[in-house]
Amino acid sequence: MMSKDRRPGLILLLWCLGACPALAGSGPVAVGQRLPNVTLRPLNGPQRSLGMYRGRPLIINVWASWCGPCQEEMASLERLAWRDEGRAFAIIGISTDDDPAPALASLRRARATVSQFIDSGQQLESLLGASRIPLTVLVDAQGRILRRVYGSQQWDSPEILKLLNDTFSTHELRQTRASVLPQGEDRVKGLLR
Repeated sequence: MMSKDRRPGLILLLWCLGACPALAGSGPVAVGQRLPNVTLRPLNGPQRSLGMYRGRPLIINVWASWCGPCQEEMASLERLAWRDEGRAFAIIGISTDDDPAPALASLRRARATVSQFIDSGQQLESLLGASRIPLTVLVDAQGRILRRVYGSQQWDSPEILKLLNDTFSTHELRQTRASVLPQGEDRVKGLLR
């Protein structure tokens, strides 16, 4: 039997777990599933929500000011954003810093122009599956996760540009086939002509 003085704490814990799914450890959104429309706290621009990026593919980079590899790849994401290929999708960054001051200092050093947000409550970190960083999440135009890429990358390198093209175009082709062709029929060659 539980003592009376522990009941209020247990009741509060149970209520919080039911009312606060982020604290309940709901875990990351699976590949192929849609990200929820959460509000993003800005570091270098206006407040936005993830839903505002729907309509074109999205690259989400998860980083922290104390993470050396994160800082190294930030420059390549900036270069990608300014290339012609980079205009086909939106690119945003999510800092996992608890305090915005070090994140802002990192952005100033990097001369970041890509929209950056902070996730001091770890809600996005959990949703995106950022068990380690840097993490870059590739999201289709409907808000579904297509791929997670862990570790620092050169996002403007020929290999990564091919990965981006393959990831986004393969998914878009699959979407086109699903919406245009009768079920079970495969006319990929006809679609590519």
